[in-house]
Amino acid sequence: MGKDNPGRGDPMTSDRRLRLWAVLVDAAQDGAVTVNHVCATTVSVAGVDSAAVAVILDAIPRELMYATDRRASELEDLTLTLGEGPCVDATTGGPVLVADLTAAECRNRWPVFAPAAVLAGVRAVFALPLRVGGIRLGVLDLYRDRVGDLGAEQLTDALVLADTACAVLLDDATRHGVDRDDHWPDRIGLQHPEVHQATGMIMVQLRVPAAVALLRLRAYAYSRDRRLRDVAADVVARRLRLLPTGTVD
Repeated sequence: MGKDNPGRGDPMTSDRRLRLWAVLVDAAQDGAVTVNHVCATTVSVAGVDSAAVAVILDAIPRELMYATDRRASELEDLTLTLGEGPCVDATTGGPVLVADLTAAECRNRWPVFAPAAVLAGVRAVFALPLRVGGIRLGVLDLYRDRVGDLGAEQLTDALVLADTACAVLLDDATRHGVDRDDHWPDRIGLQHPEVHQATGMIMVQLRVPAAVALLRLRAYAYSRDRRLRDVAADVVARRLRLLPTGTVD
């Protein structure tokens, strides 16, 4: 399911980059190229149905920046809630290319995410990490409603566009600045700020690190079949308080 990065050493890569950049510039209509344009172009050239870009923050493993449609947004939300799936694995490793989520190996590897994604209508997922050297920026996730691998040209184009997404993210961060904790600038706009707020509250209440606080939130959401953002909203509104023993107020 995980594969190397074909195409990045291709002697035609420079021409490919120029061709794809021209497509992005045209889509931007003389404006700044954004991750929105990268996602839309990737959907077109890779032959997938939807795409999303998520960035990695210190307190929260991923934060959705843009999704091409509601399904992509729902799958990103599912990934955030469950904390597993191709899009999680790709943030710490190489590309994770899943041609058939219904395969037994997928259900073994992602026992909760795989069936939930299939139920949502997704059959294939291609998660491409956004990295520059040792710096992890996030992941470009591609979703398709039918099984099957990406073609060689489709994958190569998608990998080039993933590199382009890195450049766009870094350029945006450079122009608008990042704070001393290396968080992304406020202008990005967090999709689920309540998750960040709830994580911070639980850190203080339980005196635990951010990773542990987030794990507690996820465990509670999963055990009650709820979305992470909904549980977080209850914590922020003080309708829910997690206790050290695992019980709740």
